[in-house]
Amino acid sequence: QVQLVESGGGLVQAGGSLRLSCAASGRTFSRFAMGWFRQPPGKEREFVAAISRSGGSTSYVYSVKGRFTISRDNAKNTVYLQMSSLKPEDTAVYYCAADENYSGTSSLRDNYEYWGQGTQVTVSS
Repeated sequence: QVQLVESGGGLVQAGGSLRLSCAASGRTFSRFAMGWFRQPPGKEREFVAAISRSGGSTSYVYSVKGRFTISRDNAKNTVYLQMSSLKPEDTAVYYCAADENYSGTSSLRDNYEYWGQGTQVTVSS
């Protein structure tokens, strides 16, 4: 079992930046590949970014490439999502997730066994 707690969400103007953090506890953090997903209002949860156990491999949904960066600090049991050049369409609840069965990166929601409670990101125009 692993517990995930997101933080860093908030209200920001279009073009601004935010850094989300997800702190993990309960299991050896480096055993988990990590992902960020988001759920816009009235829509399904969608993949945003993922990072491998070691941090050596990352993947992104096309709409955030070049604007978002996922990273992790295994010594601090934390994964980050640096978001820049934010757009109103980035407005969503952002969730971090942990996958203990796959060492690479996955965009598949069903691959992730553990989820945080989410943090709201609102981008105003």
